Amino acid sequence: MPEVVDCRGLSCPEPVMLARQAMQEAHEDMVTVMVSNAVAKDNVTRTAKAMGWQVTIEEEGEDFKLMLMMNR
Repeated sequence: MPEVVDCRGLSCPEPVMLARQAMQEAHEDMVTVMVSNAVAKDNVTRTAKAMGWQVTIEEEGEDFKLMLMMNR
């Protein structure tokens, strides 16, 4: 089961820090991060890509679901 990190309602840099920690400690090849604003979406996306992860984004109402997949 992929890890889910709920960062909704948090301001940067918290979503980035929590997402980075989840990626570093991931037991699976996928981490899902939920954020509630475009700035957090952009910053988590940029961080994940810099760490070598692929990012897929889905809008869920006013929130964003970022599915981070580890490159192999």
